[in-house]
Amino acid sequence: MTITDRLNATRADIERAARDCGRNPAEIALVCVTKTFPAEDAVPLLEAGQRVFGENRVQEACAKWPALRARYPDIELHLIGPLQSNKVKEAVETFDVIESVDREKIARALAQECERQGKRPRLLIQVNIGEEPQKAGVPPKKADALIGFCRDECGLAIEGLMCVPPANEQASPYFALLADIARRNGLPILSMGMSSDFELAIQLGATHVRVGSAIMGHRDYAAGEGQK
Repeated sequence: MTITDRLNATRADIERAARDCGRNPAEIALVCVTKTFPAEDAVPLLEAGQRVFGENRVQEACAKWPALRARYPDIELHLIGPLQSNKVKEAVETFDVIESVDREKIARALAQECERQGKRPRLLIQVNIGEEPQKAGVPPKKADALIGFCRDECGLAIEGLMCVPPANEQASPYFALLADIARRNGLPILSMGMSSDFELAIQLGATHVRVGSAIMGHRDYAAGEGQK
């Protein structure tokens, strides 16, 4: 299969999963994760109409996407990897959606940089839904407080939540927990589900699914880590 074939197969799987649980497929955005792949690998996807992409590293995205944006100005670029405070300026300049707000320090830095640049990327809180020490994200029990801090202290419009459930465990309890946190905080966006579990995530309310390897093929994980 070509990369375009894999894109179309993934789109069909998303549509089928949505219809199977009584949802409108148009409510679910496919975020194609292109981390570690060169810019030219995204071109067939862009030519096939894909416009929403995810990157893990700010520096990689800054190098890869400006030329593509010049050709396809309606690209929507998501940061799905951890955000360090020294990369906030570039992140606000480069990304349309930042899915990895996970602590007060980053929230403050984003508020200051958004004000300085006059830009308002859409923001999601990353929840460490399985409370795994090797993963970024706010613990579930502290998510409400961080959402409140972002809104009340920083003036940030938080639109949703993102998570990566523990590997080799049933993902559904973690997706359900994320949906509960979103519901009680009035957040409409749920970014959850990757290549191996996006159909289950759709059943449990995902509005955005982050799919990389099922579309892009084998990835060199030595070149970058994070959501797949």
